[in-house]
Amino acid sequence: MKKWLLGLFLIYSGSAWAQMSYLDEAKALGVVAGQGLACKASKYHTFELLARAIILTKSPSDYLQGEGLRAYMEEKANVFVAKQLEGFYDCPDIAVRFDNQDIFKATLYADGTIRMPDGQVFTPRQAYDATGIYDMNSQDFENANKIYNRDVSKIKKVEFKDSGANVGEY
Repeated sequence: MKKWLLGLFLIYSGSAWAQMSYLDEAKALGVVAGQGLACKASKYHTFELLARAIILTKSPSDYLQGEGLRAYMEEKANVFVAKQLEGFYDCPDIAVRFDNQDIFKATLYADGTIRMPDGQVFTPRQAYDATGIYDMNSQDFENANKIYNRDVSKIKKVEFKDSGANVGEY
């Protein structure tokens, strides 16, 4: 429940990003990405590109960059599965809120530098090709659905049969 509230808060609050630790920010981005992915938000691919750029650009070290990406992907997957289990409840409204986030006013430059909507500029430790961090034509939703459906199909149904014995009677 906390993750959903945090994610919804972040959708409405662009300034919240600046007040979080690096790993918390990566997790929060993952929560929001999971909602956008599950609800097939029209700006999901742009968000994915920006989120990955933020994680890469703001990482204080190679180690934390790896941890940040892992935390981001884990949260995104958890939220996607949770949304799927609840039948994609409230997805139309979530998709509209997702597509209206301030993060889409950010500017990502080719070297990985990011200018946030509030005017802050983040420069990466090492310049990188920002166009190569995400395939804007990826089939993320379909791939995530296949993985989820494959794992659900591995769950075996357990049936209990009544033996007819009067268990519990003395």
